[in-house]
Amino acid sequence: MFTGLVQTIGLIERRDRDRLVIHCPDIVAKIAIGDSVAVNGVCLTATKISDSNFVADVSPETLGRTYLGDRKLKYVNLEMALAVGDRIGGHFVSGHIDGMGKLIEKAIVGNSWELSFDAEPAIARYIVFKGSIAINGISLTISYCNESGSNFRVAVIPHTYDNTTLKYLEIGSSVHLEGDLLGKYVEKFLKSSHIASTNLSTPTITPSFLTEHGW
Repeated sequence: MFTGLVQTIGLIERRDRDRLVIHCPDIVAKIAIGDSVAVNGVCLTATKISDSNFVADVSPETLGRTYLGDRKLKYVNLEMALAVGDRIGGHFVSGHIDGMGKLIEKAIVGNSWELSFDAEPAIARYIVFKGSIAINGISLTISYCNESGSNFRVAVIPHTYDNTTLKYLEIGSSVHLEGDLLGKYVEKFLKSSHIASTNLSTPTITPSFLTEHGW
């Protein structure tokens, strides 16, 4: 589990068919073999460690659902897994992305940046106004979205922009997207039919039920 607060930017030193070697001298001393590390929002396991880098194995499943295999990718956001007692400054991020997005617009507004993205249907349904989203592992707040969630915008302060890979994004760049866990569970409960088919006294959760009880 992660929080979406990037700790450093890593450099992909080498990319083999099934593993990445990531240069990250700022945090490598804190990483142990077997630790989970979010790499551009994708949860990977450190399998080897040196003085300045770590190695993460990458499965065909991961390569098929992410762009970590893209030879053009050089810099990645890195975050170590959340420890018990750590502050949660962003939101709960699992490191299991829901879909991909593309940067379609980038503009300076005041002293900040506004970035607009298109999102795949698999993730669009979890995108809501003022909701949380992880973009390449960065916890951000949605400042605008259309009704379907297929197009959305985030506002990025200078600190976040300068200290993450957002500064490297160009129009058309792909990004990893992960929606808020809460939205996924609510969706599952609303679609669930097993509650109504049991003999338990638990009421079926419907939109009207949630409204009636103050949600």
